[in-house]
Amino acid sequence: MTSEAAAPEMGGGPVTLVEGTSFCLSGRSGDIRPDLPEGLFFLDTRLLSDWQLRVNGLRPEPLAVTADGPESATFVSRVKPRGRSRSETLLVVRRRYVGRGMREDLTIRNHCADPMPISVVLFCEADFADLFDVKLGNGGHPDAHTRRTRDAAVEFRHRRESSRRVVTLTFSAQPTWETDAAVWHAEVAPGEEWTCTAEVQVSVDGEAIAPRYSLLEPPAKALPAQRHARWQQAAPRISTDQPALLQSVGRSIDDLGSLRIFDAEHPDRPVIAAGAPWFMTLFGRDSILTAWMALIVDPDIALGVLEALARLQGQKIDPATEEQPGRILHEVRFGEASSMSLGDGHIYYGTADATALFVMLLGELARWGHEPEFVDRLIPHADRALAWIEQYGDRDGDGFVEDQRSTPHGLRNQGWKDSADGIPAADGSLPDTPIALAEVQAYVYGAYVARAHLAREAGDPSTQSRYASKAKALREAFDRAFWLPDRGWYALGLDDGKRPIDALASNMGHCLWAGIVSRERAPSVVRHLMSSEMFSGWGVRTLATSMASYNPLSYHNGSVWPHDNAIIASGLMRYGFVDEAHRVITSMLDAAATASGRLPELFAGVSRDDVGIPVSYPTSCSPQAWAAATPLLFLRLLLRFDPQVRRGRLWCAPSLPPGWERLVVEDIPLAGRRVSVTVEGEHWHIDGLGHELEILARPREPLTAEAP
Repeated sequence: MTSEAAAPEMGGGPVTLVEGTSFCLSGRSGDIRPDLPEGLFFLDTRLLSDWQLRVNGLRPEPLAVTADGPESATFVSRVKPRGRSRSETLLVVRRRYVGRGMREDLTIRNHCADPMPISVVLFCEADFADLFDVKLGNGGHPDAHTRRTRDAAVEFRHRRESSRRVVTLTFSAQPTWETDAAVWHAEVAPGEEWTCTAEVQVSVDGEAIAPRYSLLEPPAKALPAQRHARWQQAAPRISTDQPALLQSVGRSIDDLGSLRIFDAEHPDRPVIAAGAPWFMTLFGRDSILTAWMALIVDPDIALGVLEALARLQGQKIDPATEEQPGRILHEVRFGEASSMSLGDGHIYYGTADATALFVMLLGELARWGHEPEFVDRLIPHADRALAWIEQYGDRDGDGFVEDQRSTPHGLRNQGWKDSADGIPAADGSLPDTPIALAEVQAYVYGAYVARAHLAREAGDPSTQSRYASKAKALREAFDRAFWLPDRGWYALGLDDGKRPIDALASNMGHCLWAGIVSRERAPSVVRHLMSSEMFSGWGVRTLATSMASYNPLSYHNGSVWPHDNAIIASGLMRYGFVDEAHRVITSMLDAAATASGRLPELFAGVSRDDVGIPVSYPTSCSPQAWAAATPLLFLRLLLRFDPQVRRGRLWCAPSLPPGWERLVVEDIPLAGRRVSVTVEGEHWHIDGLGHELEILARPREPLTAEAP
């Protein structure tokens, strides 16, 4: 078995096509309906709000949808002429390509015995609605735009405040224009077809944005298609006796390729958007963790994310955006006046964890030996991030980072569980802010350890000693303040009075990953994480069933998040709980197998014993970046593959779940080389490593046990 697979038929829900900051949501027929949260979007604005096809007055009946790539799909429908037999039909094929606009190739084939007159009507409208207005079910501003037809094109012009946008639809065949539709009439002979191509182009403040797919060249030559083909060709190749792993990794590689975005001012390095359809932009936390998980596929993503975040690192104090010197952003959004540069977007900095995670990722990228000169240039940004932790993140000087918004419009909770009710106590009460979250302290610990390692590699013993001491002190203080001896788990956080928030939650699994958990506490932590209260059979829940706020259909209080489980599995494996890590990994792969290999952003925490399939969460993003990257981290965990290139060593000790016999991962990028690992039963070997690295055939110890 290899990781190559045919293009999958898409599921029964909305069809999502993604390319950079463009995406399209439609039904299975290809229609975009204005009364649903659908449309063609670019830079967080809906361009097409209505795009509905009628043939001879009928809505074509959907037959199949095939994904040709992340940004393209083929919609196949039929129209049965009135009074004809079942075998006589008009076949309707719509091939759609999305990228800075859209191209759609429409073909109608006559499979009737006689010539067929056809009337083709395409309803089209652009409402220029904001992305989140659409998500909430609201439209745009009809009084703010006009419509004008000319020859084979129609223009929709929008002006609001200082923003001007124009959407132009151009057709290869001249239509007759009606108030809200383009109309064609033709006669198609038996066995023949009628075709028309439409191009959607956008102009922002007088600047025409060249569409990725135009009328002037074949779709196969378009940049997105070629870029995605290169991405897939460069990805590691997988061979295994486990179909679920094979399918899931292949889908992950495909989805991550679609979620890459390229800054117009820095097109040489991609970054990762958080997820489609609603979060096609750079996020601090999401993009960092996704890049970490994807190191085994492409370390250049991590470098691109780090460089982009460093460019946008906080410079000043601004309560409205929560910007502070050295702080790493939460998200970038494109307003009406934004260009395609990330730096011209609206930046919000309200996150407690992205700044420490930035330093952790930089340290991990250094371990992989990827472009060391570029990594070293980012160390001053890491030092600015660490300065933020101590000067702004630690609000009261107690050594812990707390979060509290500085604007009523900001996020109340600023860790990864950032919903308003995402940080409950065991009795369901919501603590007052500022809150010191458990996993945020763990990330700070990991940042200190990473900085100590970077200093050692740079021959800077003073900085190394300083941050090693900080890490040790934080670990000890964390254990004293967060450990609940009567419960046997770590508190979810500390409230505004430094009282433990005593809920049993998944956050302490992140503490295992970062290495802040003491060896003595680890068995109790793992026992609770894998208990029936926490483990649903599909994965570890965000909140235990015994907690008052537990709700399996909530966003953060009992649901199951794949990325959360990947981080937990990483911590389990690092602390030597291999069987438990295997259980998490295989349950997640089972869940992915029910959805053609794709893990959603989250799914319900309903027990596997109660329902035999994962219960979906209604508004879950799919594909979503850190969910897409989850199987890639699983792949790395199964190999127990941990490089430290600058110190000339590589930990590798593959461990497969019971019943697995074979896993081959070829062309892992490592320090300019391509490495392959082959596991056959209990035997394994590495190829392509060279003589510079010593292979340590054992698992890497937890960070708690590894002296910088």
